[in-house]
Amino acid sequence: GGQILRVSTALSCLLGLPLRVRRIRAGRSQPGLRPQHLSGLEIIRDLCEGKLEGGEIGSTEITFTPGKIKGGTHIADTKTAGSVCLLMQVAMPCVLFAASPSELHLKGGTNAEMAPQIDYTVMVFKPIVEKFNFRFNCDIKKRGYYPQGGGEVVVQMSPVKELSPINLTERGTVTKIYGRAFVAGALPIKLAKDMSAAAVRCIRKEIRDLYINIQPVREPDDQAFGTGSGIIVVAETSTGCLLAGSSLGKRGKNSDKVGIEAAEILLRNLKHGGTVDDSLQDQLIIFMALAKGVSRVKSGPITLHTQTAIHFAEQLTKAKFTVTKLEDEDPGKDAYIIECQGMGMVNPNL
Repeated sequence: GGQILRVSTALSCLLGLPLRVRRIRAGRSQPGLRPQHLSGLEIIRDLCEGKLEGGEIGSTEITFTPGKIKGGTHIADTKTAGSVCLLMQVAMPCVLFAASPSELHLKGGTNAEMAPQIDYTVMVFKPIVEKFNFRFNCDIKKRGYYPQGGGEVVVQMSPVKELSPINLTERGTVTKIYGRAFVAGALPIKLAKDMSAAAVRCIRKEIRDLYINIQPVREPDDQAFGTGSGIIVVAETSTGCLLAGSSLGKRGKNSDKVGIEAAEILLRNLKHGGTVDDSLQDQLIIFMALAKGVSRVKSGPITLHTQTAIHFAEQLTKAKFTVTKLEDEDPGKDAYIIECQGMGMVNPNL
């Protein structure tokens, strides 16, 4: 699947290991590389002046030979609504260990199905992943939606010597809930208000005494391409944890339903007692593997994406993961500790 491709290519680039991947997305209705996967491979190839064979749409086998990670300005364009957030996922670990600062121009869908929304990346992923002791800037130039895409995000980051481990094991209590419900293009603001109101009503049933602020927004026409809608709802805790639920609107889908879906995902993530939600879980694995020292993260049930990321991180690096179910929790909670002895990657360029 796409995720195996992203994790293994990023690690291949970082470790200087040549890589061959076969049977890419073999069981899917459209097997082989899709535009988003190919753009991801191409940006990694360009970042390190590597060699890529089999890099075309529909290809089910690629060979990648990495070079030295350089930095500089790079463009990746899916030319579809393929997710810019997934492009960021594959490129970010690599540019952290580049020789000089990088500026990535990522083009495609900013709010796409089957991938984190750009709002999630900025509101949840960014503040948490920066705990590994690096900073990045993410500027949303233009939003783009299914089916055309047309969005653009510019990511700037400087390289680091090494990553610090993280310890996210104390959830604390939820202190505030906020978010944004958006519409763009031909859709009226009323839809955003409906999504927001439905999400608030749904959360209120479980959490009564907290102020909930989900802002309805109409994206400015010069900052959005095409028509789209969606919502993200974030819960912040007393220890600085961020957990979220999000959902996208689509033709024929009632806007109340979109709001309720996001709220229910958030509530489910709050219920298990972990410090990260199920979308963040797998995105942290590669950073834990590269960090110097022991990282510990408390999570809900381990997703298939996380199991996959752990498997390939262990295969390719010297990192060691252990996942332990917490037995002493409340019976209603299903929590785990993901622990990793990181490989302690050191940037040879700094």
